[in-house]
Amino acid sequence: MSDLTRRQLLTAGAAAAVVPFANPFGFDLRSAKKIQMDFRLAGAKELKSICPYCAVGCALIAYTKQDANGTTQLLQIEGDPGSPVNEGRLCPKGASAMQLATSARRVEKPLYRAPGATAWEEKSWDFMLDKIAQNLKASRDNTFVAQDANGNTVNRTEGVAFAGGAAFSSEEGYFATKVMRTLGIVHIEQQARV
Repeated sequence: MSDLTRRQLLTAGAAAAVVPFANPFGFDLRSAKKIQMDFRLAGAKELKSICPYCAVGCALIAYTKQDANGTTQLLQIEGDPGSPVNEGRLCPKGASAMQLATSARRVEKPLYRAPGATAWEEKSWDFMLDKIAQNLKASRDNTFVAQDANGNTVNRTEGVAFAGGAAFSSEEGYFATKVMRTLGIVHIEQQARV
């Protein structure tokens, strides 16, 4: 048995790596995968959206299709190649946007755990919005400062903070800021700066 040189070993390894892609019938597995994906998305409706994770604002395309019973099914989410922001590319978090929408662990209804309780309870949106409003008012009332130490009128609360979302439009951001300033909240931040 002859000794195998390092060069011969590397050549054999490279050849072995190429063999799965060099099919004698001219059938490329990568093109088969694309054909399968195109077939799956045939007739699907394209909806454009923005990634919800950070402040970059990467554009997404969601493909949806109506089932036989009339419910909309989400087939795929991918980056929008026509976007000047991400040019079709997505970071790992953006690439997982499909899981955000279709995960079996996704919470679809408001859950509330009362003080001292050990279990979460399903509640209505009206209950949750009322609870948030009550807690916000209580925090504001408990920490409201009408005048500072020098006697200047400040009308502020330092017990509440607000962080705007990355997917806010300019109008939503302006409106949210105005509402928070009206409540006297001074700790206002935007996710893009965090």
